[in-house]
Amino acid sequence: MAKAPTSRIDKLLSSMGYGSRMEIARLAKVGGITLDGVEMTDASQRIAVTPDLPARMQIDGSALDPVQGMVILLHKPLGMTCSHKDGGPLVYDLLPARWRRRDPAISTIGRLDKQTTGLLLMTDDGALLHRVISPKRHVTKTYRAHLARPLSGGEAALFASGTMMLEGEDKPLAPAKLQVISPTEALLQVTEGRYHQVRRMFAATGNHVEALHRERLGGLHVPGDLAPGQWKLLGADDIALIFKETPAV
Repeated sequence: MAKAPTSRIDKLLSSMGYGSRMEIARLAKVGGITLDGVEMTDASQRIAVTPDLPARMQIDGSALDPVQGMVILLHKPLGMTCSHKDGGPLVYDLLPARWRRRDPAISTIGRLDKQTTGLLLMTDDGALLHRVISPKRHVTKTYRAHLARPLSGGEAALFASGTMMLEGEDKPLAPAKLQVISPTEALLQVTEGRYHQVRRMFAATGNHVEALHRERLGGLHVPGDLAPGQWKLLGADDIALIFKETPAV
């Protein structure tokens, strides 16, 4: 059995965004860091970084954050962006300040544009990020679109054909599934993540998406009690749902 890696307490907590090494040393001296109920007053002490460490260590009376492999499900609200390039408030501003200081940094898994709401995953696990967005994985994304004009009736066949081309591209879209909810509302499942893909697909049919909400990523959905702007940490069972087959629309 492989031996668990070790780390100095101050180095570990600093990388997790809890403060500078000096700040963590001061916190330790006043009893603000405990491990298995014992005060760790020397922040230079090395400890084993085991999977159960967050359940055993407390910082100022609160459980330690996940050491690595943190995965966050955010119910993205309208008007927030995933990139500094887009302007406006960032989705990262909704997270605790210490999480924004973590190293490795927390990044979004894919992006939702400023006017799109719904399920957005964020993580510091680069390997997981690439697994989710890899075209080889075919992770299904389910969107609810509200349209400016009634559907014509031919969209489902076109989207499912595997031959649809978007303007400015030279590769056809992978087949997508459309479920009509009403003349101006539909669910769309796609397995790709091209730039503004859903909006461009409807635009290619002469329609315009007025509101767009991502409901699912794989088998994972936004919990009903998670309001826009709120987030939750995901456990292993939730993360596994990402790669499970999405219920067909």
